[in-house]
Amino acid sequence: MRTWTRILGIDPGFRTTGYGIVDSNGQESRHVASGAIRATKADTPNGRLGIIFAEVAVLMEIHAPQELAVERVFVHRNADSALKLGQARAAAICACLTFDIPVFEYAAREVKQAIAGKGSAGKDQVEHMVKILLSYSDALQSDESDALGIALCHAHTRTVTRQYTEAMQ
Repeated sequence: MRTWTRILGIDPGFRTTGYGIVDSNGQESRHVASGAIRATKADTPNGRLGIIFAEVAVLMEIHAPQELAVERVFVHRNADSALKLGQARAAAICACLTFDIPVFEYAAREVKQAIAGKGSAGKDQVEHMVKILLSYSDALQSDESDALGIALCHAHTRTVTRQYTEAMQ
């Protein structure tokens, strides 16, 4: 019998941070909760980081995930945007570290590959596959869908890694 692991997926953003929580036993995954943490234009940059930290800490207290999967920052054109994204990501990670859970990072291409089978898949394809994999029929916001995709990517990756390790022993 396989044990269930609760995974928190975070899609970091300076204005909107998506979160998705799934339970996975390596063969199937179940939706637990998902949504978005939102800051407003009126919030200061430090205020936004405080909101992310506090809200992720609340998610940790309520849902008690055992592992965190977070999207790795990708710097493409705008270094300032990448810096802000990195700060949002760090705020979420720090909130989880206070609960002493392991952190796993995935590039956006890895997530798309694991969920949609194609590293260049669009957001709509990822959302469609997230809904299928979780048997979820309600509407999902983009950040929420991405966060669930990150959690599912980790669920699939940890299973393959464990199976490989067991086979090599």
